[in-house]
Amino acid sequence: MDRWYHDIAGFALTTPGWLRTLAEIGTDAGLFVFAALFVACWWRSRRAPARELAIGLVGPVGVVAAYVVSEIVKLLVREERPCRGITTVAACPPPGDWSFPSNHSVVAAGAAGALILAWRALAWVVLPLAAIMAFSRVFVGAHYPHDAAAGFALGLVLAPLVALLCVGAVTPLVKLVRPRLPWLSGEPVGGRH
Repeated sequence: MDRWYHDIAGFALTTPGWLRTLAEIGTDAGLFVFAALFVACWWRSRRAPARELAIGLVGPVGVVAAYVVSEIVKLLVREERPCRGITTVAACPPPGDWSFPSNHSVVAAGAAGALILAWRALAWVVLPLAAIMAFSRVFVGAHYPHDAAAGFALGLVLAPLVALLCVGAVTPLVKLVRPRLPWLSGEPVGGRH
C-alpha cells in the first residue's frame, strides 16, 4: 500500500495545475453536492408516504453517525499521515490529525449510501462521485489507499444502516408533525383550497 501511495502521490505532482487544484477543491465541493442532493431528496419525498420522507430525513443522521465512528477509529488506530516529510498536492495536516480511515471517504460514501436508500435512481451519480472523492484523498497525498478504501466501506455500510435503524422511530413522528408543517408536506401554507 505504501508503494501505491507513493506512485499515486508522485504521479499527481506531474499532472497539470488545474487538475491538482480541482482534486484539492473538488473533495470539499463534492460534500456540498451531497448536501444539495439531500435537500432535493427531501423536496422530492415531501408528498410521499411518511416512511419514504422519514428515510430522506434520517439519511444525514446516518452520515453523521458514520463520521463519529470514523473519528473514534482514528483515535484508536492513530495512523500517521503518509504525507509527512514528502511533497504532495495538498498541505499535510498537522501531527495528531490521524490518517485511518479517511473522513472525507466516510462522509462521501455514507452520503451516497443514504441517498441511494432514499432515491435509488441517484446511484449512477452518487457512487462514482463518492469513489472519485475517496480517490482524490490519495491523489492529493492526504491518505494511504487503504485509508480511503476503509473509509469508503465504513461510510457505505454504516450510514444507510443507521438510517434504517432510525426510520422506524422517525416515521410516526413525520406522521404526527407533517399536518402541522405545510412546508414539510408540500401543502400550500394556507392549507388546501
